[in-house]
This record gives sequence, C-alpha cells and structure tokens, in this order.
Amino acid sequence: MKESKVDVILHPVRMRIIQHLIHQELTAQQLKEILPDIPQASLYRNIKKLADSEVIHVVNEIPVRGTVEKVYSIHKPGLEISPEEMNKLSKEEHMGLFIQFLANLMGEYERYLNKGNIDLAADGVGYRQNSLYLSDEEFREFVYDLRSIFQKAAAKKPKKGRKRRTFATIFIPSEH
Repeated sequence: MKESKVDVILHPVRMRIIQHLIHQELTAQQLKEILPDIPQASLYRNIKKLADSEVIHVVNEIPVRGTVEKVYSIHKPGLEISPEEMNKLSKEEHMGLFIQFLANLMGEYERYLNKGNIDLAADGVGYRQNSLYLSDEEFREFVYDLRSIFQKAAAKKPKKGRKRRTFATIFIPSEH
C-alpha cells in the first residue's frame, strides 16, 4: 500500500530535512553538512522518499566532476495556487500544503530557540489557540478587521530598530 504524503512527512528525519528546505535550496551534500548526526545512507534514503512523494522537488542540477548534483527545495518552481485551484485539490494535497505550512512555522520557531540567550516575553513570542463563536457575518467582519490591522503592520518596511516577526493564522470551522 502506498504511504500517504502525511505519513511520508511525519518522520523525524524527513521533518528535519523539510525544515531546512523551507527557505533555501540545498544539495544532499549541504544537507549532510547541516545534519551531521544523520548517517549518510539514511539521509539519502529519506531525501529520495521525499522527492518520490513530491514533498520536495529538484529545482536545479549542477554538473560536478562527471556527475550531476541535484538541488532540492520544498517549493515547486513556479507554483502559485489560485483559489479556484485550491478548491480542486484533493484531501491529501490539502494536507500536504498544510503540513508544509506547519513545517515552516516549526522551522522558524526552532531557529529562534536555537539562537541562544532568548527571552520569550521580551521578544514577544507566543502561540495560542482560541475558539470563537461567530455567525458567518460576524466571522467575515472579524476577518476584515484582522486583515486591516495586518495590512497596516505589513506595510512597514525593514529598517533599523525593526525586527522581522512571523505572524500566522489558521481558521478551521467546527461543527460543534
């Protein structure tokens, strides 16, 4: 039986590979240098599994001493998904995109935690989950207000004294 994309991704070694490919393109050799605790054979086997499952993609091939070194990324070149195309995706494709989203957040949080000498309160780090009981109209109003606040903050360009901060939202309706 073929493994689902979710099963392929939810493997500790493969999750680490994915996290390093979120914002960069890397070769297997570069991944080996970044992840020295993973045996080379295991690393290559897991890269192949991710590529065969189309979780990661070859975005370039570099000739090196008579062989070709593949460059991997989690992002498919030229991939932009319209709302119409999103509605046509399968359940598994939606899960794959959602897991990429979560892997990106996990990677950013791990990089923050690994930078040493952190102060979550002073840095404004937080994560929380709330349930909101809103009618469809109240929800649209909430999203409109949130979007307005977000757009105002997003319009601020990088400059001295400003830190890049990641803001993520997930809205999931429930039947309860």
